[in-house]
Amino acid sequence: MKALRCPVVELRQYTLRPGQRDVLIDLFDREFVEPQEDAGMTVLGQFRDVDDPDRFVWLRGFDGMPRRAQALESFYGGPVWQAHRDRANATMIDSDDVLLLRPASAHAGFPVPTAPRRAPGDPADVPPSRVLATIWYGDRPFDAAFVEFFERRVPSVLAEAGGELLAYLRSEHAPNTFPALPVRTGEEVFVFFARFTDEDRLDDHLRRLQESGSWGELLPTLSRGWARAPQHLRLAPTERSLLR
Repeated sequence: MKALRCPVVELRQYTLRPGQRDVLIDLFDREFVEPQEDAGMTVLGQFRDVDDPDRFVWLRGFDGMPRRAQALESFYGGPVWQAHRDRANATMIDSDDVLLLRPASAHAGFPVPTAPRRAPGDPADVPPSRVLATIWYGDRPFDAAFVEFFERRVPSVLAEAGGELLAYLRSEHAPNTFPALPVRTGEEVFVFFARFTDEDRLDDHLRRLQESGSWGELLPTLSRGWARAPQHLRLAPTERSLLR
């Protein structure tokens, strides 16, 4: 499947004030999607964290680090953000949990969507799809040998357990070209995303992986360089999320 051209990706996790997630999502989906893309970014996906009612997770991509600086300066210095930033910021406790990533190989990026983004206010039924983001934390870089092993062995095992692998990325260590927005530094991560038709299928996938002999055979090699336990984000796409 052809991948989107997003050699730099931000995985952004926001901690919100209680009861404010839908306020931010309504504002974000209505006001912030097209202006960011007009500035030169790709808004890949917006999500409710299934396990935390006060967490908003989203992804955006850039055509390289220099273009990232230009796009962010254009959007955050522009009229749309200036008009709505106070209302957006009022929903947030923390917006600095940001991983800067890059596709782990030439074919590891997010696939080109097969359907257009929904228009604001589109009343059509939203499919109950779910996305699982798995974050592995390393005590060393996830190098080319690790990526080759992942590509050769992992996708088929995930598929056997009912998961559709979408993309897999690793840390981008280039200097932050827009310091006004902090990113997490000094970490080695490998993040992969899988899609499911609904929450039951996602949970069944996790159960089947735990019981899978094939997965058990892979884990000693995959976990050899882990610095701590993996993180799983069970994500529900918002109404206008491109990734769903």
